[in-house]
Amino acid sequence: MADIVLQGDGIGHCYGAHTVLRDVRLQLPRGALCALMGANGAGKSTLLKILAGQLAPSVGQVGRVGRMGFVPQEVHPALPMSVLEMVLLGRAGGVSLLRAPGRADYAAARDALARVEATHLAGRTFLSLSGGERQLIVLARALAANADVLLLDEPCAAMDWHNQALTLQLLAELAADGMTVVFSTHAPQHALEFASHASLLFADGTHAFGPPDQIMDEAALSRLYRVPVRRVRLKGLPDAGTAVPVFSKPLMEIQESSL
Repeated sequence: MADIVLQGDGIGHCYGAHTVLRDVRLQLPRGALCALMGANGAGKSTLLKILAGQLAPSVGQVGRVGRMGFVPQEVHPALPMSVLEMVLLGRAGGVSLLRAPGRADYAAARDALARVEATHLAGRTFLSLSGGERQLIVLARALAANADVLLLDEPCAAMDWHNQALTLQLLAELAADGMTVVFSTHAPQHALEFASHASLLFADGTHAFGPPDQIMDEAALSRLYRVPVRRVRLKGLPDAGTAVPVFSKPLMEIQESSL
């Protein structure tokens, strides 16, 4: 049996009378790359915070093995700092209050910047960067921490296509090296081209979990995003192909029933 390092068992969560998650279940082995998808407000950020241990679920249990790393959508440092200083914060677990970052910490930070092709930004102030550049730096900070499990909340949201491809290829490399990675996204293509697992959070609080090619059919994706979605297979793409939304068609009335 695969070595399970992240498990959700019956996770549910409510904000007051509003239920955002209901009986979510997932099991991820070491080296999995899982895409988390759903419409705005479906509970993606909430589930990531629960999996990371930053938020207690209303019901259910989370099992974790190893060091956790979490990359939120936005980071607002309390004090002005350079990009290199921001990445060095990823080493905080190994740097006590009484010890300044050492040579190994700086080397790890610079290596992380190099992996996200952002070495040229090291001397810039973090707040001077664009949204996409900030996402790269926060990802570098997580890499510097050497986590066993990495959770990312929409890491590609503010990025151009080049940096999306860079980020997704990097996440795939990390998974191939044995890290377990969970990332939320609004692009089904990300899951179909890169992920080993997918979790779909539907608007009624139900969910589906499994291999992307099996659970991400046209009916499920159309229900998820409330527009017609077509699965397309093209030469040069993985066997799962890709997914294309049809924006020019009238909005669909999707029946919110379980898969």
